[in-house]
Amino acid sequence: MSKNKGFSITSAERYSLALYELASESNVLSQVEDHSSSILNLISSSKDFSDLIKDPTNSQEDLLKVIDRISNDNKFESLLKNFLSFLITKRRFFYVEQILKSFIETCSQKRGELKAELKSAKELSGDEISKITDELTKNFSSRIKLNYKHDKSLIGGLIVQVGSTMVDTSIKNKLQQIENRMIEA
Repeated sequence: MSKNKGFSITSAERYSLALYELASESNVLSQVEDHSSSILNLISSSKDFSDLIKDPTNSQEDLLKVIDRISNDNKFESLLKNFLSFLITKRRFFYVEQILKSFIETCSQKRGELKAELKSAKELSGDEISKITDELTKNFSSRIKLNYKHDKSLIGGLIVQVGSTMVDTSIKNKLQQIENRMIEA
C-alpha cells in the first residue's frame, strides 16, 4: 500500500494558485472566478454532474466532451476550459471542486477580503444582508465576503463571525447561558 494518502489540501492550493497566476497574467481573473463559481454551483445543484466527476470509470474522452460542451454552452474563458481539460488528462478532475473552492478563496484573499459568516433566525432580504455587510466593512476596515445562512434553530437573533471574532445575539445562545447558570447554581 502506498504512503500517499491522496490529494492533499496543499496540492489543491498549488493547482488553484497556478490557475490564479495564469488568469491574472492574462487579465481574465474576474471572468475565470465567475465561471469557477458557476461550475461549483453546477456541482452542488446537479447530482448527475457531481456523480460524473466522482465516477472513476468515466473515460477521459467522455469527461473532455462534457467539459467542452459545458464550456461552449456557457462561453467559459478558454483558460479555464484548458485548465479543466488539463485536470482531466492528469487524472485530477476528481478534485476539481476542492481546487476551484481554493481558487475562489485565493482570489478573495488577494483582494484583501475578510470572510464572514452570518446566521439569522428569520429570512433576511438582500437589502438587509447588504446593510449588514456595509456595517461590517466599516467596523473591520476591510471588504467583507459574507456567507449568509438562514437557521431556524436560533429562535431569534443573529450570529455573526468575522475571522476569530464572533457575536452571538441569538435567543438560543441566551437560553443556553441561562441553563448553564442554573446548572452551576
